[in-house]
Amino acid sequence: MLDDDQKQVALRRGRDVLRAEVEAIRAAETHLGNSFVEAVEAILDSPGRVCVTGVGKAGLVGDKIQATLSSTGTYAYSLHPVEALHGDLGMVHPNDVVLGLSKSGGSELALLLPILREFGCRVILLTASPSSPAAQHADIVLNIGDAPEACPLGLAPSSSTSAMLAIGDALALALMELRSFQPEDYAERHPSGALGRSLMRTHEIMRRDDDCPTVRAGATIAQCYETILKAPRRAGAAMVVDDGDRLVGILTQGDFFRFFEHPEGFSSRSVEELMTRDPQRVADDAMVADALVLMRQAAIDELPVVDSDGRVLGLIDIQDLIARGFSVFDPF
Repeated sequence: MLDDDQKQVALRRGRDVLRAEVEAIRAAETHLGNSFVEAVEAILDSPGRVCVTGVGKAGLVGDKIQATLSSTGTYAYSLHPVEALHGDLGMVHPNDVVLGLSKSGGSELALLLPILREFGCRVILLTASPSSPAAQHADIVLNIGDAPEACPLGLAPSSSTSAMLAIGDALALALMELRSFQPEDYAERHPSGALGRSLMRTHEIMRRDDDCPTVRAGATIAQCYETILKAPRRAGAAMVVDDGDRLVGILTQGDFFRFFEHPEGFSSRSVEELMTRDPQRVADDAMVADALVLMRQAAIDELPVVDSDGRVLGLIDIQDLIARGFSVFDPF
């Protein structure tokens, strides 16, 4: 357990580190200028991918930048400088743009960059040493500034890696905006987890064809029930449509249970007598999150999906939402 003095030391150091890293990012901002624009242009104009490379902590930051680029519309991959010098150069294409990270501009990166330029790659370097050996082999240098490291010994990469990461994010997100990257594009790259769920469209999750029981308005209750039972996946409702396949009502299993209390002639009655008319519905390109909100508000377990003319395309069942990780408690 820490004593009171040690607790104060820990808190003071934590705050000092945050202040130092904030200042490093602010210092990096002052260096952002034409070279940043040139870097954006180089990547936008390239028919290839972005090769992100660096050693040590800078390399780890590079991995995060590569992941951000890839998820926001810029094709990118990571290349370790040492492995590159031992065979992995085979993954590099002459059309690729290289994004190198090195605070000092030395190490193996200084050996790798001239080789990549010989391949025909354009090289962008993030560094605190714009006159370093690596910088001499770069087409574009992004100066991260020379703010002192937050490490109390001034040794462990901290402020410098924060500045690199911030500039990498700035680069990726500037490219994202200039590519007119949309939420739909983002969703394609994030199919799992809460993020992917929040961007899903109804057509991606709806039941369709035989899994969406559908009957004509003139069908009997018995025919409707038989249609529900025939669905390959257990369905909780049937869509009722007119001769043009436009939605006119819905009949749920709850409706069946209510009317079973009065079974006389029940099976021969028309679905039009018992269905819920003009039910809630959602478009096939609507967000699933919005559909879930509508289902919550209306306290329903099944939601028809229709096209712009009101024709039934499918059905969203609450069980499918739960199976895909949605929850009635999701904060949409």
